[in-house]
Amino acid sequence: MAHLVETMAYVGTTPWHGLGNALTPHQPLEIWANQAGLNWEIREAPVLFNVSDEGGLHVKANADAKVLFRSDNHSPLSVVSNRYKVVQPADVLEFYRDLTEAGGFELETAGVLKAGRKIWALAKTGQGTALRGGDQVGAYLLLATSCDGTLCTTAQFTSVRVVCNNTLQLAVGHASGAVKVPHSTTFDPKLVKEELGLGLSAWDRFVVEMRQLADRPVHKFEAMNFLVNVLGDPEVPLADQPNQKALQNVYALYSGKGMGADLPSAQNTAWGLLNAVTQFVDHDRRAKSRDHRIDSAWFGQGATLKAKAWQEALKLAA
Repeated sequence: MAHLVETMAYVGTTPWHGLGNALTPHQPLEIWANQAGLNWEIREAPVLFNVSDEGGLHVKANADAKVLFRSDNHSPLSVVSNRYKVVQPADVLEFYRDLTEAGGFELETAGVLKAGRKIWALAKTGQGTALRGGDQVGAYLLLATSCDGTLCTTAQFTSVRVVCNNTLQLAVGHASGAVKVPHSTTFDPKLVKEELGLGLSAWDRFVVEMRQLADRPVHKFEAMNFLVNVLGDPEVPLADQPNQKALQNVYALYSGKGMGADLPSAQNTAWGLLNAVTQFVDHDRRAKSRDHRIDSAWFGQGATLKAKAWQEALKLAA
């Protein structure tokens, strides 16, 4: 089966999905572009179609649409309206130039998903904290975009738990920690950074809430109720839940089989419950391939599931 991840580069340990080209730290963006497979452009062409009538075969143009294709191999990417604003692969990396050169950020991964239809880069912000027992959590900034209408250009803060590489989008109160630019408007990196500047302070609030989760003891009944609220149907009795296998798998991760489940911060706590769900989504949940799992965990159903688990965990800690 073809990989969703066509190319990517990374610094440090091999990513949890096991793919990519290893780089040494502090490489220039030009090296990142080559090694991550981002050294091409998205180009445009008119949409043409054939019409056959009594006069023969004619080629017509659709004035309301355009084809986006890759400059390096001419592979088609999508058909979009003429109002669609393209964000180039180079724009994604360039977004980080001042952040890495003067802001203390460091690129950690970048690459191409779905043959170029999605593009991303992820950088460490330099912020982090340790929960009880040395449970390390770091803050990252993810920038991703698409050229097929499936994703706004999105800059979002993401936490990564070091012991297991579980990822969780920062979401504090009603703030998502994300800035989303629809493709109907022009991507303005400076404006996005200004909006994200307000979100940097969200890390401190996020740390407070992580600590609250790590300090909230959870009983077995509460744990199962949490998992049913996140993964099942609260209106259905536990014995009749349709996804018993998933519930049992996540409960097993929480009960000791999960990475870092034996740390004091996670053992029998709301933080441990949350990380059982994030490990299930990021590592263990059935997926067509490892890179299908990436797409889901960051942008799709998996990301939605983790956000739901975060909200349910906060309810426990309230």
